[in-house]
Amino acid sequence: MVRTGLEIFLDNPPEWIAGARTGLLCNPASVDKTFRHSRLLIENRLPGRLNALYSPQHGFFAEKQDNMIESGHMTDPALKIPVFSLYGETRIPTEQMLAPIDVLLVDLQDVGTRVYTFIYTLSYCMEAAGRLGKRVVVLDRPNPVGGAAVEGNLLSPEAASFVGRYPIPMRHGLTIGELALLFNGHFGIGCDLTVIPMEGWRRAMTYRETGLPWVAPSPNLPTPESAMVYPGQVIWEGTHVSEGRGTTQPFELFGAPYFDTDRIFAFLGDAHPPGAVLRPCRFEPTASKWAGRVCSGFQIHVTEPEGFRPYGTALRLLRAVLACHADAFEWKPPPYEYEHERMPMDLILGDGEVRRRLELLEDVGEMENRWKADLAAYAEVCRGIRLYA
Repeated sequence: MVRTGLEIFLDNPPEWIAGARTGLLCNPASVDKTFRHSRLLIENRLPGRLNALYSPQHGFFAEKQDNMIESGHMTDPALKIPVFSLYGETRIPTEQMLAPIDVLLVDLQDVGTRVYTFIYTLSYCMEAAGRLGKRVVVLDRPNPVGGAAVEGNLLSPEAASFVGRYPIPMRHGLTIGELALLFNGHFGIGCDLTVIPMEGWRRAMTYRETGLPWVAPSPNLPTPESAMVYPGQVIWEGTHVSEGRGTTQPFELFGAPYFDTDRIFAFLGDAHPPGAVLRPCRFEPTASKWAGRVCSGFQIHVTEPEGFRPYGTALRLLRAVLACHADAFEWKPPPYEYEHERMPMDLILGDGEVRRRLELLEDVGEMENRWKADLAAYAEVCRGIRLYA
């Protein structure tokens, strides 16, 4: 079984933490292998050291459903210490928020995807800590879509936002601890950073193979299977096609009332994507897009995780929908993640040129070929910060 950075840290806390005022960036997925929450474990191991807690998007209890639904500050009902929201009045921690602490522990479950905002909350915390002379300690956790494969175009500067701050691919192939090292060194944050690595994690592991429990890091990633498809299926957020929010299988399901699944599948050459099966289905969201309307669409069943490429699969599906339903299809208009002018799809794809080429029905394989050199350069940079074989 994999042992997380949290468990390694609790086994042998560093000497310097004995006198340090400590904070913890966490949410409900911050648990050990027996589902005990990290803040309670740290308080038990280091009584009185925790002075403040910090929460990312979706709130301290991961109760907020969608983007731009803010959470407020609160007092933790268990420890009676302040919880500062980093997805509310600000997404950047203020000097006042960090004043109660000397060390910020970070125990968050990332999902291996460029647009997942937890990693940018981490980056803003690192920048603030650097300015204010605080130490950041990342307690590492697995990448649930594995660390052996990377996919997609690198983010272009004009598409930078809270769903993409740095030129990394959609499926980045790193753990949150490795990302912290990348942000700190290669991208120049330069804070006082320590990463506590895991034991037993291998890059090719699926999350089910880790032996660790899955607690949803956000409301619409209820299972490791939803996380597996997320690096591709998240692109539907930039359209009015349902990505399955408001159903029990978000991101695994997608569709709209006007979908002709036979026509879409025929455009795909009557072929399932590598490593997965597209099962035609109907579903009725109870919330979000098309709430109360029956949607035709597909469920993606991942059958061979090592061969499944979520981003390439989703781009091909989007191209098929554009080809088959150009008269009904619509891009989502702004705002999206506090950007009120740029198109949400351009922020999600990380480059407006990708959207424009899809509109022209350019072959996705040709686009992927153009990204190879950038991905090779990215992989070379990552080679120097990888913590696991």
